[in-house]
Amino acid sequence: MNEDLDVLVIGLGPAGASAAAAAARAGARVLAVDRRATPGDPVQCAEFVPRALGAETRALRAAAVQEIAAMESYVSGTHLRSDDFRGMMIDRAAFDAALVAEARAAGAGIVTGVALEALTEAEARLGDNRRFRARVVIGGDGPQSRVGAAVGLVNRDFCEARQITVPLRQPHDATDIFLAAEIPGGYGWLFPRGAEANLGLGVAWAERACLKPLLEALHAELVAEGRVGRQRRRLTGGMIPVGGLVGPLGHLGRLPVLLAGDAAGLTHPITGAGIASACLSGAMAGEAAAQIVAGRAGAAADYAEEIADLFGPTLRLALARRAELMAHYVTGAPDTAALRRAWVAYSDYRDAPLPSAGGSDTAAVEARIEEPA
Repeated sequence: MNEDLDVLVIGLGPAGASAAAAAARAGARVLAVDRRATPGDPVQCAEFVPRALGAETRALRAAAVQEIAAMESYVSGTHLRSDDFRGMMIDRAAFDAALVAEARAAGAGIVTGVALEALTEAEARLGDNRRFRARVVIGGDGPQSRVGAAVGLVNRDFCEARQITVPLRQPHDATDIFLAAEIPGGYGWLFPRGAEANLGLGVAWAERACLKPLLEALHAELVAEGRVGRQRRRLTGGMIPVGGLVGPLGHLGRLPVLLAGDAAGLTHPITGAGIASACLSGAMAGEAAAQIVAGRAGAAADYAEEIADLFGPTLRLALARRAELMAHYVTGAPDTAALRRAWVAYSDYRDAPLPSAGGSDTAAVEARIEEPA
């Protein structure tokens, strides 16, 4: 027997929980489902969020660990400290739990430890064989979204990341970024969390076999400098979508399907940052879903347009810089100037001209990068 819902949300990370809360606050009957017994566990991110997110969600207060005053970017023996990247280190598990609590308090039903097994226009079937008929489905279920796959909207380009938590030998107020040609398509990081730090590294998917030795080498270097201890704990890792916007609107027959967060490819293709965009896009998806249920014509299309307008320019520039960086590996390796152009803290990232087939047409490069695979 099918149970009727207004909005079914799959995934209870920042995107899904924000969507569930927004739709429920708008009066929709909402059920949110996550395959994990505890959303946010295991932690699979570096746990940094920008300062602006504090205005978007109260969950930040429940999860705050340490304020971050700057970003320090290291390349070729030099480093740049930038105060433009202030924010907060959080306890990601606590953050996700607070977002889920907000969704529950808003009136959304919450189901954990159960996966989505099948999704059609007629019904959604869960792993415990419960079946639901929804008027709108929201996919907030990550980079390999089953909801997105059901409507043919999938992420196709990834990085792979690995992270450990290590003791921090001296207080630090910045997120440290390590850029090198030997880290193809990614970077290393040291993000402080009080007396400890998240130490990690990400690379292009095709180069993932080098992750372990690269991270071990970075760890050994920082140990030798006296910055961190040898002990390691909480090994995590995962896939990061770096191919740009996917969807975010699809249909199964007449059933509207909205994607948000990583499922919609909203993770930044250069930095891998995605928590803030997940929270914002999730809330937008929840509001749009409630409007669809209320019968407002054009609400689904408006959601897609607003997502493209809000995130499109940033994603297009990041994709262009990423393509430019990866092109260096075809004939050799990027030099220092190329690494700086491909990192957000340096002015060249924003100001340097982008290459194109004709040598000067930035729009042509961006259009080529946006073509679907």
